Amino acid sequence: MASSADWRKLYPFSSHTLTLPDARMHYVDEGSGEPMLMVHGNPTWSFYWRNIITQFRDSHRMVAVDHIGCGLSDKPQQYTYRLQQHIDNLVALIDALNLRNINLLVHDWGGAIGLGAALARPDRFARMVLFNTAAFPPPYCPLRIRACRIPLLGPWMVRTFNAFARPALTMATEKPERFTPDVCAGYIAPYDNYANRIATARFVQDIPLSKSHPTYAVLEQMEQQLPTLSHLPIQLIWGGKDWCFRLECMERFQMIWPTARATVFSDAGHYVVEDASERIEPLLRDFLTQMPKPVEAETPQ
Repeated sequence: MASSADWRKLYPFSSHTLTLPDARMHYVDEGSGEPMLMVHGNPTWSFYWRNIITQFRDSHRMVAVDHIGCGLSDKPQQYTYRLQQHIDNLVALIDALNLRNINLLVHDWGGAIGLGAALARPDRFARMVLFNTAAFPPPYCPLRIRACRIPLLGPWMVRTFNAFARPALTMATEKPERFTPDVCAGYIAPYDNYANRIATARFVQDIPLSKSHPTYAVLEQMEQQLPTLSHLPIQLIWGGKDWCFRLECMERFQMIWPTARATVFSDAGHYVVEDASERIEPLLRDFLTQMPKPVEAETPQ
């Protein structure tokens, strides 16, 4: 494996931490101006956003969070690794940094977490960009993810053999040449032993496949509330070859937000920000000029 110095040169950002009641949350905070808040999924961390941070930190305040248990954040072994807890943590960061006019960028589980925060603090958000994600009860669960949910065996495989983050280095991309040894080392560096893979396993376990799961109701309520964000400019950017968050996820968002822009990179996979970084940059620069629509006041009865 490449040494830590190899991936660190790809991630030359200062570290910041927010002390929460039960753990410290790490985040990147680079540049100044209107904030771009980047929310990762599983099994990535803020490293996923490194190219966008570099591209935009001259004009924007780039804030990229590491969820508790992920990246350079604390990885407590006794913790509520549930969607609602991650949403609450992100809201705490938004409040602590007093972020306003937020441009939200989300990927994978970051979609449900970031949109949950937007619904909790709607007056603080200006625009939203969604990359291969979902924020509703899952309409399906791919077999290779179901395998990681097998009681006892699944979490043991994920935590003992890194059987989620490591396979993703090849299974989540359509551009394997971009996953150099340095890039691969960066993605798996925080998940280097059994204890440090706690959140990787818990995120998989938190996928609600039935209404009895505690996270199902959170996602169901979120989907019902998503139309309240329709006045914001929304950009959907999808890797068309993603086998997990397939195009039908994007189409479901389009039903909720009919005016959202959509761009599909047919040659990109789940890690679309890796596969299409240079093509995403001009899309974002154009999108950041879009203004929210006025919120229509309710007519008095």
